[in-house]
Amino acid sequence: MKRVHNFSAGPATLPLSVLEKVQNELIDYKEKGASIIEMSHRSPEYTEVNRQAVERVKEITGADDDWEVLFLQGGASSQFMMVAHNFLNMDRTANYIDTGTWSAKAIKEAKLFGNVHTSFSGKEGAYGHIPTNDELTFAEEAIYTHFTSNNTVAGTQFAAEPKSSSPLVCDASSDFLSHSLDLDKFGLIYAGAQKNVGPAGVTVVMIRKSFLEKQRSEAIPTILNYKTHVEKLFNTPPVFAVYILNYVLEWIQEKGGLSYFEKFSNEKSGLIYSEIDQDDFYRGTVEKEARSKMNITFRLPSEDLEKKFISEAASQNLMNLKGHRSVGGIRASIYNACEMDSVKALVDFMGEFRSKNG
Repeated sequence: MKRVHNFSAGPATLPLSVLEKVQNELIDYKEKGASIIEMSHRSPEYTEVNRQAVERVKEITGADDDWEVLFLQGGASSQFMMVAHNFLNMDRTANYIDTGTWSAKAIKEAKLFGNVHTSFSGKEGAYGHIPTNDELTFAEEAIYTHFTSNNTVAGTQFAAEPKSSSPLVCDASSDFLSHSLDLDKFGLIYAGAQKNVGPAGVTVVMIRKSFLEKQRSEAIPTILNYKTHVEKLFNTPPVFAVYILNYVLEWIQEKGGLSYFEKFSNEKSGLIYSEIDQDDFYRGTVEKEARSKMNITFRLPSEDLEKKFISEAASQNLMNLKGHRSVGGIRASIYNACEMDSVKALVDFMGEFRSKNG
């Protein structure tokens, strides 16, 4: 069986043990004579999968009974709209911290529903900087403060949650469950699963009940209303995606939870950044203090060398290293399921490529 070193930014590599378990169960789920993807989402089998996944998210994050966990569809992009639709109107304001492509898209959607105060924008600096708390400004009585914890395009990440008097709303799509969280600061967290916790097709939403009570009074379309999904399993969920996500959550627990993966991410990213920082052949694209531990971005002396790097890396089964189409360069995405062997193989290749082309 061939398994490449997969550095895709998403959909991303999944734990092999999870894939093997899914493979073994796909045709006959737990001796029921049918696949989980052939069963009703109201069946006892799927009901148990959903229950387990909810409980595992809570156990891993330390969420108490004030938190609801939902498995929705539409990706983080739908949450850009859904958050604002539930909590903003023309008499309300939310703070938004603009640190990248995805936070900018969230701001665009929020402006359709209410007032947006931009607490910081890194656009003029090509999103290579993460603001300190001293650089942030906030609107008085804002209903929430939105930020994107990790920026996949530029390759930046908040080292800690920003300080705000308003509840934090976080797009955690690309670093969800890779580090510890101070849940007391949050009102809502959402994450497309396809990077750290599962396949494409399901979006994890954690929402605090006390925050949900601040929902706007104006009518909200039924399926876009968070309360609809809190009260019951309203419509057919992405069954297969939640089923795989549940096994990934189990795998995270078995590995040691957030403390394990925080340490693992530090070790993996540290190896690659050390290789980048040896000299000026490889050049990081963002400030060192802002560097992501999930998406490592860098450039070479020329675009021709970058094309050669990507091509030769692929010949050694180092795949999906091309930077985002909007910025170019190289990007190595090393989410939770990216093994240390893959990182070491990449670092070895980087050293060899430098010695031949530097």
